Amino acid sequence: MGKSTLFNRLAGERLSVVDDVPGTTRDRLVAEADWNGIFFDMVDTGGIDPSEARFGGGRAPLSEGSADFVEQIRAQAEIAIRNADAVIFLVDVESGVTPADIEVAGILRRLQKDRNGEPHPPVLLAVNKTDSLKRLADTYEFYELGMGEPIAISAQHGTGTGDLLDALITVLNVPAEETEEDESVKIAIVGRPNAGKSTLLNILAGEERSIVSPIPGTTRDAVDTRMTFGDTAITLIDTAGIRKRGSIEPGVEKYSVLRAHRAIQRADVALLVVDAGQGVTEQDQHIAGFIKDAWKSVVLIVNKWDALDKDAHTMHEFTERIRGLLNFLDYVPVLFISAKTGQRVDQVLPQALLVQDERVRRIPTSQINKILRDAQDRHPAPSKSGQVFKIYYATQVRSEPPTFLLYVNAPELAHFTYQRYLENRFREQYPFTGTPIRLVFKARREDLSTTTRNTHGDN
Repeated sequence: MGKSTLFNRLAGERLSVVDDVPGTTRDRLVAEADWNGIFFDMVDTGGIDPSEARFGGGRAPLSEGSADFVEQIRAQAEIAIRNADAVIFLVDVESGVTPADIEVAGILRRLQKDRNGEPHPPVLLAVNKTDSLKRLADTYEFYELGMGEPIAISAQHGTGTGDLLDALITVLNVPAEETEEDESVKIAIVGRPNAGKSTLLNILAGEERSIVSPIPGTTRDAVDTRMTFGDTAITLIDTAGIRKRGSIEPGVEKYSVLRAHRAIQRADVALLVVDAGQGVTEQDQHIAGFIKDAWKSVVLIVNKWDALDKDAHTMHEFTERIRGLLNFLDYVPVLFISAKTGQRVDQVLPQALLVQDERVRRIPTSQINKILRDAQDRHPAPSKSGQVFKIYYATQVRSEPPTFLLYVNAPELAHFTYQRYLENRFREQYPFTGTPIRLVFKARREDLSTTTRNTHGDN
């Protein structure tokens, strides 16, 4: 029908998975859009898709696995409608008025609540794929739905979307205003398929926000949930599971993996969810490496802990195995939880916010230079070709992640092992729990060529 295509066009970027098969969009997907200076949030939902059996044949088949989710998809759409200020009801001019359209129109009318004599939420009827004069004329048959004047559009080509947005702004009836910068802490929930990410998001958000199923790959889009924890605004980002490159199928799954990678880039803190029954796999290490390369903070969540037979030593032994397999993330806290039973889930957000506090931490310049002087006294840097590496002065130039600029005599002498040594000396005084540290080396004399390196190799 083109619902996700329209969503992507209005959002200005490819956020929703687009496919010709009905049932591709399963969760609610949120994006900010604006029209003539007025900003609003759009929610793309799984379609309210009455079953083929109910209306007889003639309908396109649902995408693989989506038939299992019809009731959940419908519930997700109804939740979005109840919370909406306006609804765009999208129909397909090529199909004409179908029994499903009539059913959806009835659902919309039943869900509308009377507010001061006006129906709420207001519904705009958009007729898609009107790319010709004949198709334009065919839009008039949609008056029989009783949802007001049909607005002819083409989601694929953008025709008529300006008229649709004008009508939307009219029914929203809000003045244009400047948008406030989103200062919420963005927490991405990432991991392999079927590790329990959506279940974790649902219990953290306190509502059935993302469809949960034991079938791997249920969540295909990056889904944002805005909430407040204490006095802190949080945006939870649920993502499609990330598979190994060789096992990624083309099409919908490929775009889902790209979306998950983009979610990590958007995040401040990543919750890397690992299945306790399978332990840390190669895929988990791959995802952890991507988080590290993106310089994001991270909390390692070992989920399904309730499913293991345990004794007094199990947690310690599991932690040691994790540290060995993810030795490049030795600063990361580990939580053992069960999203299914709620075990220790109450520790997840406090831990993520503690890590975010570490991510924005700043160290006084005097303390930075004291740490470095003590480090050089304890373990002088090795020399090369008779030249000894010297650190003259350092300062923190930014946070998120904490980044330190070190003025030195010769940046090329900053060997990887010595960089790790300096990082460890910083962490002795300031742990920067769950957060990477970036060290940048620069020659003190401006007339010398400069080289920058980070704590884990060249950028």
